[in-house]
Amino acid sequence: MKVSQGPEAGQQNLSSLTEFTLMGVTRHPELQAPLFRVFLISYTITVVGNLGMIILIQVDSHLHTPMYFFIKHLAFIDLGNSVICPEMLVNFVVDQNTISYHSCATQLAFFLMFIISEFFILSAMTYDCYLAICNPLLYNVLMSQRLCHVLVGIPYFYSTFQALMFTIKIFTLTYCGSNVISHFYCDDVPLLLMLCSNAQEIELLVILYSFYNQRKKSPGLSDFCHYTVSACPLTASRPDGA
Repeated sequence: MKVSQGPEAGQQNLSSLTEFTLMGVTRHPELQAPLFRVFLISYTITVVGNLGMIILIQVDSHLHTPMYFFIKHLAFIDLGNSVICPEMLVNFVVDQNTISYHSCATQLAFFLMFIISEFFILSAMTYDCYLAICNPLLYNVLMSQRLCHVLVGIPYFYSTFQALMFTIKIFTLTYCGSNVISHFYCDDVPLLLMLCSNAQEIELLVILYSFYNQRKKSPGLSDFCHYTVSACPLTASRPDGA
């Protein structure tokens, strides 16, 4: 990983980049303490709430159903999405908002993995609700334990692959000029703006995968709404006792 010392150095005078500087949430010192308290309370509620939900679903045998199985993994993903919070909270109370090179790469990889997997877990939950409404008699047969694990495992493998691909590509290219990230955490877009190397390939991949991920998420939700709404008139038109 390299960073140039000035435009006149070109690609010859390079030194190792060991850390980044984060811009933070605000540049106003008087807002640091109030924002720290707000984000600390929010982060604590998120951690306690999601951990409590995971433990409750795990220990209560009555909640060992497909719906709560997906909710448990959604709670776990929500915990993972908060991976940016500890570093952000630390930066509120220190003078210099720095993050090491390896910590930045790790933060980006985990954040991408959890945010991408959330899209597909929500789609799996949509499919689960669709089966419960439209095929209640066959629900327990169709939504087997094996299918539940497949619907959860595939998003984890896919999101891990995508997160590692983007992280490796971004952190193996050349950075130049300032090491300041215009964000409060290590995100792919601010990092791409700091690259000296040609980032067109990564930018194209980001656009394509973002479009694909959204397309895989949106149809599931829209189809669920469509089938639910279309099933309502059929249910309402049935005579009592039918």
